[in-house]
Amino acid sequence: MRTIIIANGDPPTPADIVRRVAEGDRLLCADGGARAALRYGMHPVLVIGDFDSLTPEELFALEQGGAQLERHPTHKDETDLELALLYAAHTEPAGEIIILGGLGGRLDQTIANVMLLAMPALRDCHVMIAAGDEQSFLIRPGRPFELRGQAGDLVSLIPYGGDAHGIVTQGLEYPLRNESLYIGPARGVSNVMLADRATIMFREGLLLCVQTNSAAIPLPQLPRP
Repeated sequence: MRTIIIANGDPPTPADIVRRVAEGDRLLCADGGARAALRYGMHPVLVIGDFDSLTPEELFALEQGGAQLERHPTHKDETDLELALLYAAHTEPAGEIIILGGLGGRLDQTIANVMLLAMPALRDCHVMIAAGDEQSFLIRPGRPFELRGQAGDLVSLIPYGGDAHGIVTQGLEYPLRNESLYIGPARGVSNVMLADRATIMFREGLLLCVQTNSAAIPLPQLPRP
């Protein structure tokens, strides 16, 4: 099953909803992200968080629309998006998750949302943060990863949590040949796909891949290893 989570960052646009949400997807909302669901007439199955961003009227409308409301204390260790991700991973441990509304607003929240991609609970899920023409996701070491898109797509490979070593790429304008990307320098930013597929493999570390679509057409589904 594919799960869509709407978080409480910059809300998804109508174009984001059309491009990213399909019939049969399961919709979860992290607290104030549910406001976008109400705006677009969408019906989440679950709204989770401390509900400090929603009015009683909005909560009532969500409940009337069939949403389960899972309230957590304001003083908690997890962010609302983290709670939604943990719920998704627990109920669909190998599912595909697309996060909308995960960027923008406070810088600390945006960075924290990107860091959530590395949660151990999500290791077997396929998780991306999507906004406009961009999608971001983690690539793990040990086996070739096929990136799908189209010629001209921008691809940035950013070492995540530490240096990444033994990187070999094929199908990108600036190839890496058993090389390293280090925390600090921006060498892996703004590479370019030469065709509709590229391959990335590395030996050690984690890479955050940010793919920017080169034309106003629907992005591919989340690439799978």
